Amino acid sequence: MVQPIEVQARLAELTRDSYGRLLAVLAAPTRDLSAAEDALADAFERALTHWPDDGIPANPEGWLLTVARNRLRDLWKSSGYRMTEPLDEIDHAPTSLDDDMPAIPDRRLELMLVCAHPAISPNIRTPLMLQSVLGVEAAAIATAFAVEPATMAQRLVRAKKRIRDAGIPFVLPERDDLAERLPAVLEAVYGAYSIDWQLAPHGAPIESLSAEALHLALVLAELLPDEPEVLGLAALVCLSEARRPARRTADGAFVPLDEQDTDLWDAALIARGEGLLRHAHDHHMPGRFQYEAAIQSAHCARATAGSVDLNALSKLHRALLRTAPSLGAAVAAAAVDGELDGPDAGLRGLAAIDDPAAVRFQPFWTTRAHLLAEAGRRAEAAEAYRRAIELTGDPGVADYLLRCLHLVTC
Repeated sequence: MVQPIEVQARLAELTRDSYGRLLAVLAAPTRDLSAAEDALADAFERALTHWPDDGIPANPEGWLLTVARNRLRDLWKSSGYRMTEPLDEIDHAPTSLDDDMPAIPDRRLELMLVCAHPAISPNIRTPLMLQSVLGVEAAAIATAFAVEPATMAQRLVRAKKRIRDAGIPFVLPERDDLAERLPAVLEAVYGAYSIDWQLAPHGAPIESLSAEALHLALVLAELLPDEPEVLGLAALVCLSEARRPARRTADGAFVPLDEQDTDLWDAALIARGEGLLRHAHDHHMPGRFQYEAAIQSAHCARATAGSVDLNALSKLHRALLRTAPSLGAAVAAAAVDGELDGPDAGLRGLAAIDDPAAVRFQPFWTTRAHLLAEAGRRAEAAEAYRRAIELTGDPGVADYLLRCLHLVTC
């Protein structure tokens, strides 16, 4: 007998660590992501029922995969489901719950490339990869992309239907096709890392996404060592992830970047990121992720130099804005302007942003609040802090902003 709470904890780990790998294997033969998701969900539900009595299998991933495959077989044999090609891969897969079954292949990158296929609308590729490969829920993706959850869910359903109906194969593309589809994959990997700041519905951080994104970024760099933007992305995630230990206090309180204890930063991960960035620079083909990695490198330099070179940081932000303009990049550039030339300069930068999404973009309001507070405009700062708090899903960040609000209202 195993306590249900132990089973739930183990399944939570498997959801975080194995979802994408299992889904990719299940969906590859038929290209039917929705059916594979349903089968995998059924396998997790059966595990909740059987494992407390039978014990947690020695190979829980294999158990889940076998149960899900059997569920798919039942679907394919039903009169309401017809296939147009033989399912050799499934027909020859194990049907028994064998702990000694072969290792599950890692086809996540192939799945990501399927999601980045030209037949898939560009505005849904990254959300689709985040959900299908990394198991991010539609509601969390909707928050990250500033759209309504129902709208995002509908877009995801349509995209999965498109993959199935178009018969998009789960294979690695030719070199020319890879160049076209790679940017969307890079966006998805970085999106997975970025969304780690969001919260799951029950309030716990989605802790595995950063590790998953780091793993995928390093795998991409290993597979494509001559792609400078791939190296830039891997460097960016390494340099960002290196500071994770200092982002929270022992009791979970949020610590802003300029107040972090650099002794807590992961020096080995910083060194790895710097090496990847140098390798990318050797190709003399700068791009968005290389500039973002260089920005993070400038921040990490505080660990050895004791301060950040704001002039260099400003130049990097301007280069990023020219190369890949975005709302986030514009807000970050305005924040640096505020540090370098005073709060009024930063506020002018924010005022120049012409993007309707800014009204729902939490970093915009946090940056505006800080700059207004620095400028002595306390009432306006308080209003901006309140707006930022409304848009914050992280309790630790919300508590930090509440403390900032108190300072301008007391």
